[in-house]
Amino acid sequence: MKERSVGPLSGLRMVEMVGIGPAPLAAMLLSDLGAEVIRIDRPQPVDLGLARPVRFDLAARGRRSIAIDLKRPEGVECALALIEQADALIEGFRPGVMERLGLGPDVCLARNPRLVYGRMTGWGQEGPLAHTAGHDINYIALTGALEAIGRKGAPPTVPLNYLGDYAGGTMFLVLGLLAAILRARECGQGQVVDAAMIDGVSALSTPLIGLRAAGLYNHPRGENVLDGGAPFYDVYECADGKYVAVGAIEHKFRDLLLDKLGLREQMPDLDDRANWDEGRRLLSERFRQKTRDEWAALFDGSDACVTPVLTFEEAPDHPHHRARRRYVTLDGIVQPAPAPRFSGHAIAAERLQPPEAPGASSEAILRDWGVDAESTQRWLASGVIVSHT
Repeated sequence: MKERSVGPLSGLRMVEMVGIGPAPLAAMLLSDLGAEVIRIDRPQPVDLGLARPVRFDLAARGRRSIAIDLKRPEGVECALALIEQADALIEGFRPGVMERLGLGPDVCLARNPRLVYGRMTGWGQEGPLAHTAGHDINYIALTGALEAIGRKGAPPTVPLNYLGDYAGGTMFLVLGLLAAILRARECGQGQVVDAAMIDGVSALSTPLIGLRAAGLYNHPRGENVLDGGAPFYDVYECADGKYVAVGAIEHKFRDLLLDKLGLREQMPDLDDRANWDEGRRLLSERFRQKTRDEWAALFDGSDACVTPVLTFEEAPDHPHHRARRRYVTLDGIVQPAPAPRFSGHAIAAERLQPPEAPGASSEAILRDWGVDAESTQRWLASGVIVSHT
């Protein structure tokens, strides 16, 4: 591999048990920020639900891969030889899977007492649902979040899998790992991080639950300020069938919006909910008079809180993203650059590495992590580890 990016997590070593969803994205984010994360893959890749060529598995970028047969005792020993040198381990299997492999927390912490053992699940490690299957939609349904998202008079809207998998899952796993690593560095004692998506989504709901308790956000779905109920916080279709997003909640921003649209005199008082339907009608009619990009040009640089609704393909070319170098091209694929940014560390996007095929660095990882050559050759000869170099 080329020289790694320099980042605030440089010097940290982590082992990722390859899976799908929020755990790999957590590993990617940590790697983007400078941690050395190695992926333990299966000798024969398994279709985990979204099969694609390796180069398109973008959340796998920045990590080297070793392929180990964990069904054999020698494979478990090989994995432990790496885990005992790591600051953290990331796994996203159902509760009990790692224990059955012989790589549960007790075994790993016995070999490496300072290890932070990160566990990513939907339901958590215990509770009546802990061992049942589920996906993002199920986890957010149980927290109340799904019920709150959608249009008036319509069923709840499925918000892709951002909310459960990545906001409630990935981000809380990263938070837990880094907090526990800080603690381990102080006292030398690792611990298990139980990151459950239902816990994360519930925590993210805290401000909204407070508003509901105060009686400030307790109208039915689609009839509140932030769920598309308010005409000044919604999306509107334009003359070309594309959309703009309007977020003019505060009066000073709303006044700018209405001035630029020429609707100040016609618009009723939008602080009165009884006028919301009429306000939406007026805004809808006006936005249909120009194309999305015409409106974007008109509102560009203003505080009216109006932006074009871009596609994933359009977003990288927006001038603001280009100015911030928000996207990078790896192996011909345009994708987001690392985030966030740090004044004291240069995270050079051009140093990022594309996703690596399973087992592409098996021998190099064992060598670089100090595993003796005799064991490496024995495992290679027996097929316990597979090298696809």
